[in-house]
Amino acid sequence: MRILVVGGGGREHALAWALHRDGPHSLAVCPGNPGTADIAVNVPGDPFQAALDTGSDLVVVGPEAPLAAGLGDRLRAAGIPCFGPGADCARLESSKWFAKEIMTAAGVPTARGELFRDRESAMDFMAGAPAEWVVKADGLAGGKGVVLPASMEEARRAVDSLLAGASGAVVVEERLTGPEVSVMAVCSGDRAVILPPSRDHKRIGEGNTGPNTGGMGAVCPPPGTGRDFSREALDTVFLPVLRELKSRGMDYRGALYAGMMLTPDGPRVLEFNVRFGDPEAQAVLPVIRGGLADLFMSAALGGGLSEPEAEPGASAVVILASRGYPGPCGTGMPITGLDRVRDVLLFHAGTSIRDGVLVTSGGRVMGITALGENLDRALELCYRAAETVHFDGMTYRRDIGRSL
Repeated sequence: MRILVVGGGGREHALAWALHRDGPHSLAVCPGNPGTADIAVNVPGDPFQAALDTGSDLVVVGPEAPLAAGLGDRLRAAGIPCFGPGADCARLESSKWFAKEIMTAAGVPTARGELFRDRESAMDFMAGAPAEWVVKADGLAGGKGVVLPASMEEARRAVDSLLAGASGAVVVEERLTGPEVSVMAVCSGDRAVILPPSRDHKRIGEGNTGPNTGGMGAVCPPPGTGRDFSREALDTVFLPVLRELKSRGMDYRGALYAGMMLTPDGPRVLEFNVRFGDPEAQAVLPVIRGGLADLFMSAALGGGLSEPEAEPGASAVVILASRGYPGPCGTGMPITGLDRVRDVLLFHAGTSIRDGVLVTSGGRVMGITALGENLDRALELCYRAAETVHFDGMTYRRDIGRSL
């Protein structure tokens, strides 16, 4: 099968790796990165044109922005199967308020909230109690559009900043408490199969301190979730949402991510993403025992789905980031030690080649993924590898899997 993966980060490297392991497929990645170049052909430029130029039998879209812009619709109109929803379904991520409306109509448990287009109304709604609320960008924000204000001044800055985004709106939601769980499903119309759940670590600092990032690490499965959790998520979240979309004439084909919180009153959905999470994909995809290409193709064609098998044990991913992330950070730092790393997978995110040398090119530079018979062993392998890799300003959390 000729497969094109769209994107150039750690999630797309993990997708390309999983599909490469899956069988003798002809793989291309647009635009890709130095890691994907080892297992696929990197293709620069427009992904739609890349799909035509490579004669792709299947396109797997990694990031959310191309989906929100209608890449899935264009590909399907050209007769190319796409694993990724159309722009109508992509509104589950591109508009937090649309997602909230869908959840309400579908009876999916979530936090109460309101949409605001001006600062005064949003501030009045919080009624001087910022610690009871979460401020979210209504539109796409690269995983960093969520602020948990500790003061009214911080809330005001968050509202002003997020209102300046493309959508010009913010959602203010009730702040829930409890451990978070990431659940990803492969969806085909009103059918879905759940992949092993995971847990992301969003905050930059240990002990879950500091600003939110795109994710500093993940573990799979997350401690504290029982055997029936995936079935409950399927029955109470994914299937109701897919049926609601279908009732509105929307046909969802692709990955759907639900960020959930295990509150004292039961699981609640915090957000939807219309693609695999990152770094969660780097922890989850390696534990799937193959068959992903066929599964993605069946979903892209709107066909039936088979439950994927997972390896026993656990996996973990630790993100190596540049100093200053999630804010401005330096680039061009040489990366060394990769040739001495053993027993782990290295998924490139923010790397590039300069004068023949691998260097940093972004905030999240690389994900170290390990599998083990249990979570302790997987984390041991990750951190052993992290001590071997080096670049100036390298930082990573040392409590992945230990902090809720």
